[in-house]
Order: sequence, then structure tokens, then C-alpha cells
Amino acid sequence: MSDLPLSGKLALVTGASRGIGAATAQALAAAGAHVVLTARTSGGLEEVEDRIHQAGGSATIAPLDLIDGESIGRLAQAIGGRWDALDILVLNAATLGSLAAVQAIDSKEFARLMTLNIGAPQAMIAAFDGMLRASGDARVVAITSSVATPRAYWGAYGASKAALETLVGAYGEEVKNISAIRTHIVDPGATRTAMRARAFPGEDPASLKGPEVVGQAIVDLVTSDAPTGHRMRVEG
Repeated sequence: MSDLPLSGKLALVTGASRGIGAATAQALAAAGAHVVLTARTSGGLEEVEDRIHQAGGSATIAPLDLIDGESIGRLAQAIGGRWDALDILVLNAATLGSLAAVQAIDSKEFARLMTLNIGAPQAMIAAFDGMLRASGDARVVAITSSVATPRAYWGAYGASKAALETLVGAYGEEVKNISAIRTHIVDPGATRTAMRARAFPGEDPASLKGPEVVGQAIVDLVTSDAPTGHRMRVEG
């Protein structure tokens, strides 16, 4: 029997084709979990799956566009048909959008951003609530940002992250006395990702920590006894 801390656990990571999502998926698999990888880009997912398998872990890819609400329902049906419970749900997928003054935000882009960054996580929680309740120790981890508090020109993205924190925190409060589900908020801090490079094009990426640091911090969190509602910022 494996002595890995997440052996026998099932994890689902959104936005798992690159960056923090990919690193988190690899870290969860290295800790023994079977990881379901979701993202729009199947090529990126296949690369992450290969790395997991080469390291001795196990994973399943599920390419889908989280903006398509029906695809989330289909994913839940497929996973529920194979496994009884979901132990770890990492809500990582997000889009940055354009940095702009509030009055200059493009309405169509804003609608798409809010659909992916807050609508999709709500749909994921709704679709997988039953499987999370079936777990003896379920964790829902939402990836946030320091801009969830007001910052000039970050109104759109920041609003979506503030809403995500509130949404996931509310879910944790609703289920804490009737299930084994705990919710956690993770602020990865400055991390070497494509999204960070878009937001801060003049920054030296070598000065930033790699996403693998965040992935390992998430594994440490979900294997700890942190209470529901715990908020963590990853330093380094």
C-alpha cells in the first residue's frame, strides 16, 4: 500500500495545461492523487499528463471550455460515472482581461471574464457538490490574487477574484456542519507565469518564484488540518 499522503484520493484541477494549474496537478499526482486535468488546450493537457505519468503518477485529461456551462455538467457526469467521490477541487482557471479604468472596461470582455472567473467556479461547485460531500475529507481550493482588494486599473480582474473569495467562503460556511468539505483561498503571490508576464511585461521573470512552489504549497495545505475558510499567501 502506498504511503503517499494523497494515495487513493481523486483531485480535479481547472486551468491545468500550464502555469500554476499544471504545477499543482503535478504536485498532487506526486503526492499520490489521481488527477483529472481540465483546460481548453488539449495539447497542453497532454504534455502535463505525460510529465505526470513519466514521474510515476496517474492522471486523466478532460479538455473543455469552462465558459460552456453544459460542458461542466457533462464532465461531472463522466467523472461521477467512474468515481464515487471527489476529494480535491482546485479552482484555478481564470483570464486576466485588459487592465483598464473602470469606465473604460469593454463590456463584452468583462462579461466573458466574469463568466470564466466566477460563473464557472460556481457551476463547478454545483456540479460536483454531491461528489465532494461523498468524500471523507474534501478540500475546495480557490486561487485568488492580491488585487482582490481595490487597485487602480485592476477593477475587472480584481472584482472577479473578490467575488470568487466570497463565493467559495460562503460555500464553506454552508457545508461545514453537514459534510467533511473544507474550503481554502490561496494567493500565489508573484509567480513566474504567462499571466504575470502579460500584466507586468517589464518584470524580470528570473526574479520570481516558479509555479512549482505554489503547487507544493497547495499539496501541503490540503494534507494539513487547516480549517475551512483558511487563507494562505505563498511567499518565496
